[in-house]
Amino acid sequence: MTLTDGTYRLGPSTARLLIRTGRAGLGRRAGHDLTIEAPRWSGEAVVVVADPDRSSVRVTVETGSLEVREGTGGQKALTDNDRTEIKRTLWDKALLHTAEHPTIIFHSTRITGTPQSFEITGELTIKGRSHPVAVHGKGNGDGLLRGWATVTQSTGGIKPYTAFLGALRLADEVRVEFEVARLEPVNGAE
Repeated sequence: MTLTDGTYRLGPSTARLLIRTGRAGLGRRAGHDLTIEAPRWSGEAVVVVADPDRSSVRVTVETGSLEVREGTGGQKALTDNDRTEIKRTLWDKALLHTAEHPTIIFHSTRITGTPQSFEITGELTIKGRSHPVAVHGKGNGDGLLRGWATVTQSTGGIKPYTAFLGALRLADEVRVEFEVARLEPVNGAE
């Protein structure tokens, strides 16, 4: 796939969106570094290859859809019960307040670079609060697009999870990663 001018639909049928957490605190050996996937999300990218500043991206993630896919580290393996408890406690109630804030939204404000190496500056809205985020990306000759951004939870109104009187806590910074396997043109135009 060669990146060409056009408007493209984004979502789980063509791409993956992951969140990777880390641990902090004296009790960090007891916890897990988590890989969380967003299975329900959608987006649109407008691409103008010769003038990236005229390009744009908008992505909406359903907060209630976030699923723990993997947990590494820790003193014991992550179980299905652990995954259920993490989803219930961290994502649904304590952190994201999904009933009041059912979506996380990113929209670009500026895009620079080339299809092989680009940066997307934009606004990330979490729990009704917007703050700037820089997304770094790369494309390869096979058409695969990959990128990442660092998001500070507290900036988005999220208090990182703590346990054991604060001895174990999620690191405030999480890494959001994407991988686009193919672009799906809107209305079949490319």
